[in-house]
Amino acid sequence: MVHGLAPVLVRPGEEGNLTFLYAFLPKPPVSTAPSLCCAAAATDKTDRVSQLPDDLLRRVVSLLPAKDGARTTVLSSRWHGLWRSAQTVLVDTHLLPGGDGQPRPDLPGTASRAITDAVSAALDSHPGCFPFVSLTCSFINGADSRLLARWFQLLATKGVDELVFVNRPWPLRDLPLPSSLFSCASLCRLYLGAWLFPDTSTLPRGVGFPNLHQLVLAYVVMEDKDLEFVLAVSPVLEILTVTGSVKPLRARLTNHRLRCVQFCLSIVEEVAVVDAPSLERFFLWRNWNEGREVSNIGTTVKIGHVPKLRVLGYLEPGVHILEIGNTIIKAGTKVGLHTTVPSVQMLAVQLQFGVRREVKMLPSFLRCFPSVETLVVESRVVLEPASSLSLKIWEETGPIECVQSHVKIMSLHEVQGNRNEFDFLKFIAENARKLERMFIVVKNDLTYAERQVVVAGVVALYSANWASSDCKVQYLSSCYPIGGGSWSLQAGSDLSNDDPFEAFPED
Repeated sequence: MVHGLAPVLVRPGEEGNLTFLYAFLPKPPVSTAPSLCCAAAATDKTDRVSQLPDDLLRRVVSLLPAKDGARTTVLSSRWHGLWRSAQTVLVDTHLLPGGDGQPRPDLPGTASRAITDAVSAALDSHPGCFPFVSLTCSFINGADSRLLARWFQLLATKGVDELVFVNRPWPLRDLPLPSSLFSCASLCRLYLGAWLFPDTSTLPRGVGFPNLHQLVLAYVVMEDKDLEFVLAVSPVLEILTVTGSVKPLRARLTNHRLRCVQFCLSIVEEVAVVDAPSLERFFLWRNWNEGREVSNIGTTVKIGHVPKLRVLGYLEPGVHILEIGNTIIKAGTKVGLHTTVPSVQMLAVQLQFGVRREVKMLPSFLRCFPSVETLVVESRVVLEPASSLSLKIWEETGPIECVQSHVKIMSLHEVQGNRNEFDFLKFIAENARKLERMFIVVKNDLTYAERQVVVAGVVALYSANWASSDCKVQYLSSCYPIGGGSWSLQAGSDLSNDDPFEAFPED
């Protein structure tokens, strides 16, 4: 695996999460395979490079991979001093014999140890600063604890702006990151993967990340208090991402500069956004609560002081326990000043349309966000026996402010042709007076016969009494493009003789 580990090290179910971890590593600002044009040099033999001022030459050296930058020291005594005084980008994949194009070592051994030794040599020999450091090849174990501490001491002393640090041993071992991590005061972006977080209760007063703007914790084992500590000592933090957390988290978010928060593929018992006056985007994606298998209780999502929150998702009605202010939202909860978040303009939800408790909770969730203009709903495959539902459940719902007065875009994803999906779309069509676009995104792996069921549902939908006469409907399918990726008709048009899927092969 180019971005993962040897298959013998990976248990079933872990490969997808590890692939996710490696696929989204930040890209280095320099490459071992740049595109260069040497046409002018072929005809002009004049040494124009040596005529450039030192500051410009330092800039040139700083754009080279660390290994190539070090090689410039043999050109002349002048170049030797330039490399030592220039900023250096250190990326351990650049130290592989084949550069970026070579897979990372998939097992500990001579190759991975050579990379580790090369990183130590680079950190020792260059005085810094390091604008970008990415270390993702080494297999660090308990025997390397001193080496690990030394690396962070050097980075803290010489300065590092962006650090990507992913360990390779799998499954995770009890090797914590050294406390000297918190001495790297110059850090602006930090991406940690597959580590045990240091115990923050033992740290001295005054440590922290005064310049940290973005933090990604991927497969990092940490206590609730550690996350709370990091937020407290990162006064300018704007982006927080927690993905693949294998230890149940009860996250309490209090930070006045946070603008975007994401929890993905993690065991999360509770996320409480207590005080985040700058928060604009809040994402929850494919998290779970270990207790759900016993009590059917999902993650608790608490929303407190978030006056600038604009984008929220994915909420799961009937699964997530939504608490706004001090009120737990239930089916039939009355809307009030303390049970709404009027700043949210884009809302995304996931639910099983065949599960009664989830469908019945959806209106209550929607009432909590009265100003939503873009509503995204993902229809999930029903994993439990489907409930007997009818259109009556929507006819008796009553008014929902965001649907009646604000929703302009409605997007239903992963459509499977379930009657309950189209009952919901009919409710939107007949109540959303400002609706401009309705997107119906068909599930990729439907059979030809299942797609025909979707078409039949859409045909019936067009006979609804649309509240907005100007709404346009678009079908989208990432698997089979329809008319170049979409197919549009004005609401109220006659679809009786049209089949947007007629060109699809039955297989």
